[in-house]
This record gives sequence, C-alpha cells and structure tokens, in this order.
Amino acid sequence: MARWVVDQGRATICLACLAFGISQTCFRYQAKLNAENDVIADWLVRLTNNQRNWGFGLCFLYLRNVKGFQWNHKRVYRIYRALELNLRIKPRKRLVRERP
Repeated sequence: MARWVVDQGRATICLACLAFGISQTCFRYQAKLNAENDVIADWLVRLTNNQRNWGFGLCFLYLRNVKGFQWNHKRVYRIYRALELNLRIKPRKRLVRERP
C-alpha cells in the first residue's frame, strides 16, 4: 500500500511509511540473489533424485566439501524445506525382551 501511495505521487516516502507504520528501510528493501537460489534448488533436486536416502546434512556436506560451494546452511535448508524434500524420521524399533 505504501508503494502504491508513493507511486501515485500522493505522499512522500517518509509520510507513507509513517502512515502505514513501516520503516523506510523496509520500504526500500530489495531481495538479492534470487538467481542463485534457483541454482541451489536445482542441485538439491538432482542430489535427492540420485541419492534417495540422503537427508539435508549429507546433501549440504556434499555441496560444501565436494563441490566447493560456499552457501550458508540456513539458506540451503530454507530452500530444501521449500522444495519439500524433507525425509521422514523413522522411529526406532523397540527390542522385545522376554524377561529380565
């Protein structure tokens, strides 16, 4: 809404941000590295298709140590979850004992 008001020329950036209760830095924020996120997503999909039993940890360590990418683990994990590649955590099987 603040962007629309400023684009229409009805208020300055300062007044629009005050009216809508946002900061000017929030108004001016531009997301970066979207193209690189697509590269990360492509690598994760290829890895999980080839290695079906690899979870996030193995995928990230492969990309970091073998391929040499310097991506942050939080960023890679965010994309991993967005692609819904999470593996189900299998419960441990209980050992059935006769009697102690």
